[in-house]
Amino acid sequence: MKLSIVVIGLSVTSSWGNGHATTYRALIEALARRGHHVTFLERDVPWYRNHRDLTKPAAWTVELYQSLQDIPLRFGKLIRDADLVIIGSYVPDGIAIAEWATTHARGITAFYDIDTPVTLAKLDHGTDYLSAAMIPRFDLYLSFAGGPVPGMIEENYGSPLACVLYCSADTGIYTPLHADPKWTLGYLGTYSEDRQPILGDLLLAPARELPSEQFVVAGAQYPDHVTWPANVARIEHLAPKQHPTFYSEQRFTLNATRADMKALGYSPSVRLFEAAACGTPIISDRWPGLETIFEPSREILLASDPREVVEILRDMPDEQRRTIANNARRRVLAEHTSDHRARQLESYYAEASARRRRKTARFPAARPMQVAEL
Repeated sequence: MKLSIVVIGLSVTSSWGNGHATTYRALIEALARRGHHVTFLERDVPWYRNHRDLTKPAAWTVELYQSLQDIPLRFGKLIRDADLVIIGSYVPDGIAIAEWATTHARGITAFYDIDTPVTLAKLDHGTDYLSAAMIPRFDLYLSFAGGPVPGMIEENYGSPLACVLYCSADTGIYTPLHADPKWTLGYLGTYSEDRQPILGDLLLAPARELPSEQFVVAGAQYPDHVTWPANVARIEHLAPKQHPTFYSEQRFTLNATRADMKALGYSPSVRLFEAAACGTPIISDRWPGLETIFEPSREILLASDPREVVEILRDMPDEQRRTIANNARRRVLAEHTSDHRARQLESYYAEASARRRRKTARFPAARPMQVAEL
């Protein structure tokens, strides 16, 4: 089964200030390796244009567009003829694009929500990329959050089929490099106001408690008012190709979770899988469902306050640290690679297609074919 797939997403060309790019790249590279033809459509906006770290992938296609009207005018036939059309979260004019695509695409349509907890928290008040009324029109809802969440999306919002599609690690890129550690504890992530208190408790406070140890925070958009201890290095941005070295130079890395994701649970960050694939032991804040991703104490370390972090950094033997890291890497290789996600997506597509055929057999109806103006 070789599919023609169109993905309309926030950004795949720039990883600056968002985790969407590495998530999309890993999934699409895996789909391309499996023989599928994938085209990614991205709005050409100044922020990502000025910070691109991907130009022309070898095995799939990126097309930039300037305006909403480009979707039907430049890519109408591509979308209508595709086997699978995926629209991602935070796409500019996402609701209008979704309305057009779900009306005109002949194949399966899916919404890929890389921000499911944030989306569901905002949905009743409206977002600019998805409305509650749009959810039943997609054949498939791909949820960043697992556990009970897909069932909630089906029951509460009328999705005909909602399935978990976590992010993953591209293990061709994210792999151990066995570098000498430069930092005792590090963190990679864009600034978020609701995540900053966790970073303060689980990295900045331990840094103040352990002034002879070295710490690091890498990520964009941190405001000037953040006070950094003298032993915390700052890196504004790291391109994905630099991530494995960055992780390999940390004795431990921190996972800090946004408030909506903690509240909903079952929402692992892409950084969890990437750090584990690099063989770096992870210290994480606690949230529901984390134990379904990594086994606490055996594959991941959990902390709720600075004291627990300091005890781990100061007291854990290197052999135990390496064992936990190796266990987490084995878990990623067994369950959370980009190839796993590509195969999951294939199975979801098959299920959605079967549901479409059964529905058509019961209620035959012609699908609109004309090109509508957006």
